[in-house]
Amino acid sequence: MSAYSALRNHHLAGSCCRALCGAPRPLIHIRSASVAEHGTRRSDEEPLWEAGGFPLFSGSKIGSFFQEKPVLKNPFLEDALLRAYLRRHLPEESVSSDLRAFGERVANEVDGWGRECEVTPPRLVHFDPWGRRVDHIVTSSAWKRMKDLSAEEGLVAIGYERAYGEWSRVYQMSKLFIFSPSSGLYTCPLAMTDGAAKVIQSIGVSWPVDEAYSRLTTRQPERFWTSGQWMTERQGGSDVASGTETVAVSQSDGSYKLHGFKWFTSATDADMTLTLARTQDQTGATTPGSRGLSLFYAEVCRDEDGLLKGIEVQRLKDKLGTRQMPTAELLLDGLPAHKLSAEGKGVASIANMLTITRIHNSISAASGMRRVVQLARDYATRRTAFGKLLKDHPLHMQTLARMEVETRGAFLLVMDVCRLLGKEECGLASQLDTHLLRLLTPVVKLYTGKQAVAVVSEGLESFGGQGYIEDTGLPAMLRDVQVLSIWEGTTNILSLDVLRCVARSSGMVLHAYFSHTKSLLSGASSVSSLAPAVKAVEAALSELKDFVQVAATRPPGYLELAARDLAFSLARIYTGALLIDHACWKEASPSDTYAALRWCEQALCPVGTKEKRGCYDPNTPPLDAALVYERLAQD
Repeated sequence: MSAYSALRNHHLAGSCCRALCGAPRPLIHIRSASVAEHGTRRSDEEPLWEAGGFPLFSGSKIGSFFQEKPVLKNPFLEDALLRAYLRRHLPEESVSSDLRAFGERVANEVDGWGRECEVTPPRLVHFDPWGRRVDHIVTSSAWKRMKDLSAEEGLVAIGYERAYGEWSRVYQMSKLFIFSPSSGLYTCPLAMTDGAAKVIQSIGVSWPVDEAYSRLTTRQPERFWTSGQWMTERQGGSDVASGTETVAVSQSDGSYKLHGFKWFTSATDADMTLTLARTQDQTGATTPGSRGLSLFYAEVCRDEDGLLKGIEVQRLKDKLGTRQMPTAELLLDGLPAHKLSAEGKGVASIANMLTITRIHNSISAASGMRRVVQLARDYATRRTAFGKLLKDHPLHMQTLARMEVETRGAFLLVMDVCRLLGKEECGLASQLDTHLLRLLTPVVKLYTGKQAVAVVSEGLESFGGQGYIEDTGLPAMLRDVQVLSIWEGTTNILSLDVLRCVARSSGMVLHAYFSHTKSLLSGASSVSSLAPAVKAVEAALSELKDFVQVAATRPPGYLELAARDLAFSLARIYTGALLIDHACWKEASPSDTYAALRWCEQALCPVGTKEKRGCYDPNTPPLDAALVYERLAQD
């Protein structure tokens, strides 16, 4: 008997077998519909004829069954790992009390605002009724409420008040983790606001940005500002050194006026922005490359006639996702600005901004995964298929469990980077901590961005056809997470950042990585239930070390080919160690152990496996190009 025949003839109980094997389901006669199949709910047992003798589907009637929708409950109380992590590292009652109350507000109030932002996207009004150009970006009332809420809840301020010392960033990001999926993408302007505050703080809070810093970090809604980040020009991409054409013209009072075209400006309704430009010398010439770029601060404001000062809004971007947030093409035509960085040090000055925005990006990725899992598991208690609730189908629960493991791994990886950031900001970071933060920031961003797309896509599938229906709000989740692997550096760009980080530190970041990963495993030496996971991580670490030694003897192009797989290996191994470490905690649950074991079943060091297969051979690039651009045979 063939394998297919064996599977086809295998006995499975109930109507699931009949559906799989193609056997016809028994017909239910309309007049005897009260005799229902085994396992159906009461709604399935209702007669298909009404008492008056008319069919149930007569006239405009559509039947009696309506599927219950998934219900968003308090996302803080619904997240066992988040609560356990905070109980372990930040056991302050004021923190858990605040997050519990905020979770209630998110579920009962804010989530509805987020949906309003999606269905009422921003629009651009170029002219007033009398033909005067006004360039008003009109946003929904919910989008404006999000701004007030962000100030009230301290979603930026917490990170700068530092009421909880080195754990203040973990507290702030935990709150954003709860907020992000319901925020209508307001977390994007918050990321840039946080990044701008970080840059100002690192440069020095003095004129002309002292007032701006105060407004960016306030809890007072009437004073709160958000910041834009206008870096991308027509050439686009991460290569700002060669792609920035904007020029800064010096004024007699020491200020500047900016002239250029910004092709992609997120949260264009912000109150201020940081941007790069090339200063002109007395002859009007500029310096090419990154050496010619300086960082500028500009306020977005209108004159007494209501016209934007030095800005024309060309159009709003029509995007795959993130439709809630205004993203525009801007012509800068004499925008008043002040230079913040030293001459030619603009790229170096935005490094702190990139650290912050990449961490925010990772929080959005992990929280998107958590939200789709929360909704999917609730739906599994409401949806019946083949005579059983979805939660009673083992294969469905296996799928949700795999999503849960990915989500847990992403959460712990992001929070560990937040922990390192908090230590650095409070002056408590060791050299090892500093090296780890530098290495893991691009790693966490690239890895969680890819994870989020996969997990949210799987999550939509768990709703069946409803996951594809626009007015359920579910498709927007997938559209919105797709930006996370693109914004602030694509996966390949960030993989190359990892290589630059290794090179600039002379390999010290890798030394810190190996050292700390081993320390995370130390507590599991006496925990027999975790032995398979520990063995897998140790073997992957050894394999990774072997790869690094081999790569050191190869030409530079070798590592570039391996960069992406190297970054994924760093993420998977480190995440496995974090899951093991959490499972060793005295209050850990059996599910924490199970999650660590399941994570470590995957290939933790793909770069080692592929190196052994010759995937990074110097002959592969021309073969790759030939494969991609192979010409079809001509007749």
